[in-house]
Amino acid sequence: VGRNHSYIVMCEHARNEAFEIMAQQAAEMGANAVVGVQYDAADLGGQSGSSEVLCYGTAVVVE
Repeated sequence: VGRNHSYIVMCEHARNEAFEIMAQQAAEMGANAVVGVQYDAADLGGQSGSSEVLCYGTAVVVE
């Protein structure tokens, strides 16, 4: 099975962006770490071939 390099790069970019948004939101809440980080991806369907990437975890303060 061949790999689609452009698609892989796009997925990595989406994961990185989702992580950065999550980390920024955690920092805005006063957290200095996020634990239990998980990723989910979903195909939104339709002709556009759109997908979404979710990144979530628990914002904490580590002393």
